[in-house]
Amino acid sequence: MKKILFSIIGLIIIIVSITIIFLNNKKDSNLKKIKVAEVTHSVFYAPQYAAHALGYYEDEGLDVEIILTSGADAVAAAVLSGDVQIGFCGSEQTIYIYNQGEKDYLVNFSALTKKDGSFLIARNENKNFKVTDLKSSHIIAGRKGGMPSMTLKWALNQNGIDTDKDLNFDTSIAFASMNGAFIGGTGDYVTAFEPAASQLVKQGYGHIVGSIGELGGNVPYTTYSARKSYINKNKDVIEGFTKATQKGLDYVHNHTAEEIADVITSYFPDVSYNELVNSIQKYKDIDSWYDTTEINEKDFDHIQEIIKNDNELDKKAPFNKLVDNSFSK
Repeated sequence: MKKILFSIIGLIIIIVSITIIFLNNKKDSNLKKIKVAEVTHSVFYAPQYAAHALGYYEDEGLDVEIILTSGADAVAAAVLSGDVQIGFCGSEQTIYIYNQGEKDYLVNFSALTKKDGSFLIARNENKNFKVTDLKSSHIIAGRKGGMPSMTLKWALNQNGIDTDKDLNFDTSIAFASMNGAFIGGTGDYVTAFEPAASQLVKQGYGHIVGSIGELGGNVPYTTYSARKSYINKNKDVIEGFTKATQKGLDYVHNHTAEEIADVITSYFPDVSYNELVNSIQKYKDIDSWYDTTEINEKDFDHIQEIIKNDNELDKKAPFNKLVDNSFSK
């Protein structure tokens, strides 16, 4: 009798398990698969990882895969080629592509970060740092035409520093190699995103003396974009994606650094919990993230001002063509 009872219980467990697996697979099959190319992997993008971890994209019927695609130009190329549906990088790429005459150009439909996310690291400690202290120094600034170097150059110029004459403004080192070059002894200063910036400090290679974001002001620094034709044909996808992103923004604004770290820790397996909390708090302190996904024209004009200052912009691109705020709340 006991054997029969155990057999029945075992059969019930198997049936329930199969049913759960079936229902989960059925749910997953109803989700629309979307690939997103992200320009770099950083705590700076905490709202995106929070939205992903908390299932906000799934709530909108989307199965989102985030693919690291280093460099804004590489992100744009991936979107234009159709390898991914959505690009996540600096909005400057949409400006470049439009001005190059691409007919099916990229349109920004959702904002995430509103400041440059890099921090300025000095090799030597300077508790009373001023921007003018950068004169006669060697700065590893990032690649020419990239937002970190252009934002820093604009900030220096605004403070009366000529980057061609007053210091060595080094744009010869690729973004991924900047920290390694600094560790190897190159430069007096380097810029780095979190958590890399804090890790350099922890390892004894330098000291954080400033925020490039605070120096550069508000811009649509990192946005989501897609081909104009894709947006027109997939408005439900773009709307759902934008809603999920808004939920991610709401989450980081309404929760502590510790609570955010608890949610996104799996996205940074090589970063200690305390380092993760510290990095998130740094971005909270400089007000890095937009309140909503909407991109305003003033900020879009400012990013073009920064690009023009670096002689990377021949003509201003139209806001009403490169920004679609219709999916924002």
